Amino acid sequence: MPDDLSIHARALTRVYKAKPEPVTALGGVDLDVEPGEYFGLLGPNGAGKTTLIKILTTLLLPTSGTARVAGFDVVTETAKIRRVINMVAGGEQSGYGLLTVREQLWMFSQFYGLPQRDGWRKVDGLIEVTGLQEQRDQKVRTLSTGQRQKLNFARGLLNDPWVLFLDEPTLGLDVAAARDLREHTLAWKAGAPGRTLLLTTHYMVEAEQLCDRIAIVDRGRILALGTPGQLRRRVQAESIFRIELDHLPENGGLDAIAGLPGVVSAVRTDDESSEGAGADRVALKVALADDSALTSVVTAVAERGSHLVGLAKSEPSLEDVFVELVGRGFGASDEDGGSRS
Repeated sequence: MPDDLSIHARALTRVYKAKPEPVTALGGVDLDVEPGEYFGLLGPNGAGKTTLIKILTTLLLPTSGTARVAGFDVVTETAKIRRVINMVAGGEQSGYGLLTVREQLWMFSQFYGLPQRDGWRKVDGLIEVTGLQEQRDQKVRTLSTGQRQKLNFARGLLNDPWVLFLDEPTLGLDVAAARDLREHTLAWKAGAPGRTLLLTTHYMVEAEQLCDRIAIVDRGRILALGTPGQLRRRVQAESIFRIELDHLPENGGLDAIAGLPGVVSAVRTDDESSEGAGADRVALKVALADDSALTSVVTAVAERGSHLVGLAKSEPSLEDVFVELVGRGFGASDEDGGSRS
């Protein structure tokens, strides 16, 4: 049932008026996000990710279709949704530079309707959680980019949201600051059952590390949806192994391996790593219908007098999936890309 979902969207569409013709930013999106999920949206510039988030956070009305967040309709129950959600965007410059970190967070606590005493207690707790103790009395305008984003994250948790939207939250951060923010995000999610996050990011590793499921979006439509493992298997049906041997097996060599049950193909792929270790060493690329077939390959190699000196499985990356489905990288967009946020 939709009311049991954190996010439920059906045929969600958004069309922007433009000349010479309207631009479709969302073209009929269907999406379900379960309570407690960490859900990711991946897409190139202009794919429609931010438009989708704006609709789900009640900042933009859909042209058609329906969407519910925490069981509430995004068109008719906006006030109820805003009480149980929050959003943190990368590069955000919210607040007033003349205020200190502690003052700014307290100001937002009042915007969210927290009683004064509860507000201060919540502010001091989030300052500690996000590692801003040394900056608590520092003017916001003097904060570094990483410190400012930690402040934005703390602000996003002031109202104890049940659904938190993260729109490129680590944009422009250095490696250490981005890692800290990811750790804070996971710790917050683990703090209570049912807390849900929806993340948009350009960083494949970030999505793969954090997200339970990922939707790949392009031109306002969802092209693929699943766990990172399910998405990787879309572009590589077989299991690919690089097998390094001390010498090529006798009694048939490659043909004997290729003819084993479960072996799709076996080819020699000698490279610098194998040639440098010994003149007779060889490397094979073996495609298997299933990982279980590897046992018969290793056994056959040993029976034919060769010794296994190296074994590695080749896994496609989320970037491989993305490029195959979208046909271009994150930085690219079509002619209308600038109109689709």
